[in-house]
Amino acid sequence: MNGERICARILVLGIGNILWADEGFGVRVLETLDRAYTFPEPVTLLDGGTQGLYLLPYLEEAEGVVIVDAVDFGSPPGTVHIRADADVPAVLAARKVSLHQTGFQEILGLLALRGHTPGRIVLVGVQPEVLDDYGGGLTATVAAQIEPAARKVLAILKDEFGVVPEPRAGEGSLVTAAVARDPYETERPSAEDACRIGDARVLVRGEA
Repeated sequence: MNGERICARILVLGIGNILWADEGFGVRVLETLDRAYTFPEPVTLLDGGTQGLYLLPYLEEAEGVVIVDAVDFGSPPGTVHIRADADVPAVLAARKVSLHQTGFQEILGLLALRGHTPGRIVLVGVQPEVLDDYGGGLTATVAAQIEPAARKVLAILKDEFGVVPEPRAGEGSLVTAAVARDPYETERPSAEDACRIGDARVLVRGEA
């Protein structure tokens, strides 16, 4: 597309759990976009978190979807990949997005079954480095890709849908202050004050 058409309903969806290190990448990219820009009415920025099937209503209403997520491509950590349309389900086949283990592939399958598949789906994915650090922030490798990924999202919105946001004068509101990236990562308790793995008393296995 040449940037002249504005899609009626565009969803920019950040997927991930900020409590598990690089798993929160998609949410942090959207936080960055929301802090820097205001988007025209056809565009909705959504912190999809781990909502799984609860995302269906938002996806059913969208004609175009841009997904930002941490995805295992088998690449070096921090590598950013772009996938579109039919390539997206294949990449996300094993990717679970909800606490109830609903895969995004299943969500896309339900959209197709209900006749609501978005006309255009683009994935901006980063290869994570660490996922099993509970309460941890993004690794430096993945954090360095927030701005590049945000620029890729802006380019997709412009080239695919003809959308150019305006610079924001004030603060964004997509992510509440308590879990915004800076305070969340800088105010993290020490390992001594907050166990990052689990209670050793229930994790120790008894001898057979």
